[in-house]
Formats: sequence, C-alpha cells, structure tokens
Amino acid sequence: MSKLQENIEKAKAYLARFKEAGVLNRIGGEDVAAADGTTFETISPVDLQPLAKVARGKAADIDRAAKAAKAAFADWAAMPGDQRKKLMHKIADAIEARAEEIAFVEAMDTGQSLKFMAKAALRGAENFRYFADRAPEARDGRSIRAPGQVNITTRVPIGPVGVITPWNTPFMLSTWKIAPALASGCTIVHKPAEFSPLTARLLVEIAEGAGLPKGVWNLVNGFGEDAGKALTEHLLIKAIGFVGESRTGSMIMKQGADTLKRVHFELGGKNPVIVFADADLERAADAAVFMIYSLNGERCTSSSRLLVEEGVYDRFTALVAEKAKRIKVGHPLDPETVIGPLIHPVHEKKVLDYIEIGKSEGATVAAGGAKFAGPGGGCYVSPTLFTGANNQMRIAQEEIFGPVLTAIPFKDEAEALNIANDVQYGLTGYLWTSDVTRAFRFTDHLEAGMIWVNSENVRHLPTPFGGVKNSGIGRDGGDWSFDFYMETKNVAFATVPHAIQKLGG
Repeated sequence: MSKLQENIEKAKAYLARFKEAGVLNRIGGEDVAAADGTTFETISPVDLQPLAKVARGKAADIDRAAKAAKAAFADWAAMPGDQRKKLMHKIADAIEARAEEIAFVEAMDTGQSLKFMAKAALRGAENFRYFADRAPEARDGRSIRAPGQVNITTRVPIGPVGVITPWNTPFMLSTWKIAPALASGCTIVHKPAEFSPLTARLLVEIAEGAGLPKGVWNLVNGFGEDAGKALTEHLLIKAIGFVGESRTGSMIMKQGADTLKRVHFELGGKNPVIVFADADLERAADAAVFMIYSLNGERCTSSSRLLVEEGVYDRFTALVAEKAKRIKVGHPLDPETVIGPLIHPVHEKKVLDYIEIGKSEGATVAAGGAKFAGPGGGCYVSPTLFTGANNQMRIAQEEIFGPVLTAIPFKDEAEALNIANDVQYGLTGYLWTSDVTRAFRFTDHLEAGMIWVNSENVRHLPTPFGGVKNSGIGRDGGDWSFDFYMETKNVAFATVPHAIQKLGG
C-alpha cells in the first residue's frame, strides 16, 4: 500500500464519525441540532463528495448560545489567571495528542496539503500555550502617579464575544482568535465558515474534554446571512473578532453599529514582495514562491504581487516560473503534494475567472494558467505566474486568494513604493534588498501593518498582527489581543487631602 493510500484510509476512519452522525452545534456543553432542524452539506474539494450534514444555525440558535455564554461568564471571568493557564495548557496537550486527526480532517475538508496542515495543528497548540502563559498577567496594569494621587489601572474581560473564522486554515485561525479570548476571561460564541466546519467541532470537543466549563465556548454553525448576522447584532455579544473578506468586515460593522459592538478585523490583502537588484535573488525567489503557492495561495498574507527592479526582472521572473512549474499539485494527503484542490467549486471558479481576466488584460502566462486535472476530479488549479503586468490590471488590484502571482517591473525606489502602496489593501509587505538604509527608508513609507525584510512570513507571537486600509482594524498578538478582549479601568487614590470646591455651602 502506498503512503497516499495509507493516508486515505486513515482519513476515512477519522471522517466516519462526521458522515454517520453529522455535525451538531455545541451550546452550553450540549450537542444540539438547529432549532428549526435544518442542515447543510459540507463537501470535500478533493472529489466534491459529501463529508457531513451540518446543523444550520440561525437567530434562535445564536440567541441560545449567547445566553449560555452570558450565564457562564461570571464564573469564568472570576477564575484566577493561574487556573486558566493550567486549563489552557491541558487544551494544548489535547490538541497535540490529536494533531494527526486534526490535520487529516482539515486536509480533506479544505483541500490544503497534509504537509502544511500537520504544522497548522501544532501551531494551534502553540497559540494556546502562548496565551495560557499570559493569562496570569492579563489583568495587570500600571501605577501612574500625580501630585497627591496614585492611579492604578487594570483590565477586565469585556464579556461574551463572537468569533467568526474563515475557511482557510480554520483550525489554526480559530485558536489564534479564541485562545486570547479565553485567557482574558471572556466567554465565546464561535461561528466557523460554512465551507470548512469540521475541525471547529473537534476543537470545542477537545477544549471541553480538557476541562473547560460548559457554556464558556459555544459553537454555532451556519451561514453569514443568518447565523453570522444574528451574532453580530446580538445585544449580549460585546465584541466580534472576525477573519475574512474586507467586504464582509464592512457588513459586520454596519450590523454591529446599533449595539456599539467592538470589532477586530483581519481582512484581505494584495501584498507586495519587492525585490531590488542588490537582493539575494535565489533566496528572494524561494520566499516569493513559498508565500504565494503554499497553502494553495489561500492566505491573507500571501505575496500576490511581485515587484521586481527592471534590470533583473526577466531573470528573476524566469527563476520564479521555473520553480512554480516544479511544484507538485495533487491529492492533499500525498506527502509530496504542495498544492491541493481549492476549497470549493465556487472559489475555484473565482480563481479561474481571474486567470482569464489576466489573459484578457494582456498579461503573459509564464507558468500555469489553467485548471489542473487532479485526482478525484476536484477543484485543482495550476500554480500560475503572470508577467508583463502593470498595477492597473485587475489581477494586480483585486484579491484572488489562490495560487496566482502577478509580476510587475519597476525602475527605481520611488516607483516601487508608489506601486506597492497603490492598492486598497495594506496587510503585509515583503522587502528584499542588501541596502540597510533603503530597508529603513522604504519600510517607513510602505503602507502595511506588517513588513518582513529579507524574509518570508515568520511569525513571532508577541508581535502585533494586523493591517491598515481595507486590510483590517486592530491587532492580534501579545498585549494587543488583550486590549481587544478586555476593558481598561482606572482607579484614582488621593494620597493627601486636597482642596474641594464648596458649592452651596
């Protein structure tokens, strides 16, 4: 039996429970169907076959979950940080113990290759450990002295919060949003993306199995237009953490306005990787290829625009094209696969439509440029590189969210900066140069929330994560996460008697 066939058999065993029992909501520690009994079907992008029937939550289900989160909030918020730390480490232990199951289920549910999903599961555990260790100090504040006065600040959890997560690497991104909420003392209503609901179910089971009290974490599956809307409008939900499209973020802001809901958005990107002629071109090419073609290109931080100094443009894009053509597209459970099928036929069509748009705009297909005939007949697209492009083309301006890279030449630093900034997004940027003064100068003016110099995206959890412009509001990571999930309170103590104005006396 080949390794691929062995992995397929393992996946069937892990997925059997979902096929047999479906995916129920989890509210107040209980498995519940949707209040109106409706379900939807989730399919595998590998072969478009059904994986499970999923409870389709709506307003009534969100209301029940919000009330459960509210009922659990007081006791969870009052739990000492040291206890939350121990419990969150138990959750991390349990994630690691089931890392293979998580990776296999996620690969089949999303089409992402096992090569990357195995790491995503372990990164989820790392997220829990990091914020677990921060839980005991989450409420710590500052002592601020003034004449005759000492001010003591502290932070308190904001209350029940809504977390809405996307379909790309859903397990890892769920832990990234939920772990700091739990460490802060908040309770949660989680609505995962309808395209990839399976590992969200595993995650809440793991957490409760490790001892998380009932009602602290509630899971409601459903669609944005009903479950998502009800969550963002619900009076008991004090904040919404959302990862997804910029257009959806705008809708959430409107829906949460009447309840003055706090929002944190990690949204889209059209991120530039800027390569100057003095860069280490081989390393820069490897990094550019990795950041657009890993995770099927379905990542908000992908380097989807390649800006190259014109003197090395032809040589560099030829190098990238050569690497792209060697990338293995195939079954996500094949250990050699880098690019698996895209998440869903709807999304596959969007990506293929953009490839046709690029051709019609006059860009040259230097690699890929078509659907790939992958095993199972699913949503496979070849890794694609467009050359001879300019920044006014739609393929340079709009987020494609697939394995499609648009390469644009520039003549000097000023033009590179102008092209890099001339989009509605500002999530990340990647700069390759051996000139350290240029690196400082360029990054100072690059409109992006996160920039990596001479590196691909290497995350350090205490650093802030988030974007500017249409790429988001707020920051995750370190204390920035606690600033979102907690309210800051100031208490002023008089240290000497001070003159009080007498009125009416």
